[in-house]
Amino acid sequence: MSSVSAHVAHALSAHLDHVFGVMGNGNAHFLDAVERHPSMSFTAVRHEAGGVVAADAHHRASGRLAAATATYGAGFTNTLTALAEAVQARVPLVLVAGDEPTIGRRPWDVDQIALASAVGARTFTVGRTDVAATTVLAVEHALARRTAAVLAIPYDVAALEAGEPEDAPPLRLPAPLAPAGEFAAHAVAELARALAGARRPFLLAGRGAWLSGASEALGELAAATGAITASTALGRGIFPDARFDLGVAGGFGAPRAMELVREADVAVVFGASLNQFTMRFGELFAPGTRIVQVDVAATATHPHVGDYLRGDAAIVARALVAELAATGAAASGWRESIAVESLRTQESGAAEAGGMAGDGRLDPRTVAARIAELLPEDRVVVSDGGHFIGWANMYWPVASPDRMIMVGTAFQSIGLGFPSVPGAALARPESTIVLTTGDGGGLMAMADLESAVRTAGGRGLAVVWNDAAYGAEVNLYGLKGLAEGPMLIPEADFAQAARAFGAQGVVVRELADLEALAEWAARPARERPFLLLDCRISGLVIAPYQREIIRVNS
Repeated sequence: MSSVSAHVAHALSAHLDHVFGVMGNGNAHFLDAVERHPSMSFTAVRHEAGGVVAADAHHRASGRLAAATATYGAGFTNTLTALAEAVQARVPLVLVAGDEPTIGRRPWDVDQIALASAVGARTFTVGRTDVAATTVLAVEHALARRTAAVLAIPYDVAALEAGEPEDAPPLRLPAPLAPAGEFAAHAVAELARALAGARRPFLLAGRGAWLSGASEALGELAAATGAITASTALGRGIFPDARFDLGVAGGFGAPRAMELVREADVAVVFGASLNQFTMRFGELFAPGTRIVQVDVAATATHPHVGDYLRGDAAIVARALVAELAATGAAASGWRESIAVESLRTQESGAAEAGGMAGDGRLDPRTVAARIAELLPEDRVVVSDGGHFIGWANMYWPVASPDRMIMVGTAFQSIGLGFPSVPGAALARPESTIVLTTGDGGGLMAMADLESAVRTAGGRGLAVVWNDAAYGAEVNLYGLKGLAEGPMLIPEADFAQAARAFGAQGVVVRELADLEALAEWAARPARERPFLLLDCRISGLVIAPYQREIIRVNS
């Protein structure tokens, strides 16, 4: 005989193999079942938010369904920021949580269904006789809608005997959205004609295009049209031919590359929401550019979009390639006329001054460029939120979108960096996991520095951009004259904290200190510890994307 919790674990095992979280009274029986299950494993983190974050990062790096667990009450409320991020970032995630007993709420219980609903997550509550069906409904909801679902186990139900577990019913998931009907066929043909007639065609792709598996088709479309390409921050590396790719579009883009984008006469956007940062607050494209968006959203997501074609990015891209071939369209030749590689160069910073800014602290641009030279090629970059997010996106290339993981940006949160490392490390056991975080977010997530060190070991590297401040707030509100006291942080010694958890910690005060990274990278991963670089950077250097925010909000 098996318990309700064991039935939940058995039903989930058909769809995932890993769970992250923190054990408590409400999920103890579930975790016992996971530990005993032959095809499932559990990784502990040190804060409940970290469990959801690690699961989120695991999905983004692997493409597999994310799973986390927490107890009821305070354990559940601790997950809410990370749960909101998963919902807004459209991450399919199941949070298995303990809940109040069926006989009523205790003094330490809260209305978890209402709290989950408030951040956009639906709750599915299991009973003694419907465990498999309810679990499958939660999994279907998460996968079909690309969102987070809570699978609640009431406290007085968790250990009840439920008989022998049965195979769960199969999932029923929607097929990729294909343009259908005469109107859609005409729209595809019209877009193909526009691309064929464009003198300066431009293709932009985001994470949605990557999730649809559109990379190869987009490469064929770029070749067929002679288009210059670029991606959003979360779609970085999606185009297979880097020779004609400008890198990241928007505030993270190189200045000369973004100037070229404004020369495009026809721009087609695949699987990107065109948020304010990608669109450079409305200035990415020049007036007169014909902008066409291809997405599965109900309508266009930016007012500058002139034409909208609803459909899966891969399906539409393949249809456009076929239409261009059928009509004998020739490539524009634009991309062969441009020395694209020279346009991707970012600002060098204070390299000629030994890397030092005017206040005697390191210029983060110079530090980022030097780190890029030393990083192992096979890497996954995970990013916390904060002013510093520009440095990794601008200076550290990655091979594909599932190797640049930014948990927190959808919900504009910080403090989710260190717990992202375990999820990425277990999803990519062959790669180096590189965390980029600030001192504000790093201090907020300090409990899961231990988790990062324990799970990534010698494949883990953390770069802490330590400017003794909440840099984004100083740059926006400090410049407006608001009191800076609440925006400042006493300089913390992250290197010393890392050593306490068994890592190698290095304070980086000058460029020569980065030789520790060179030495670390030269050693086999199994022979080296986790490395944390505590980079003491200047607050005087403002990232270009942040300057755009300042301009808009001035």
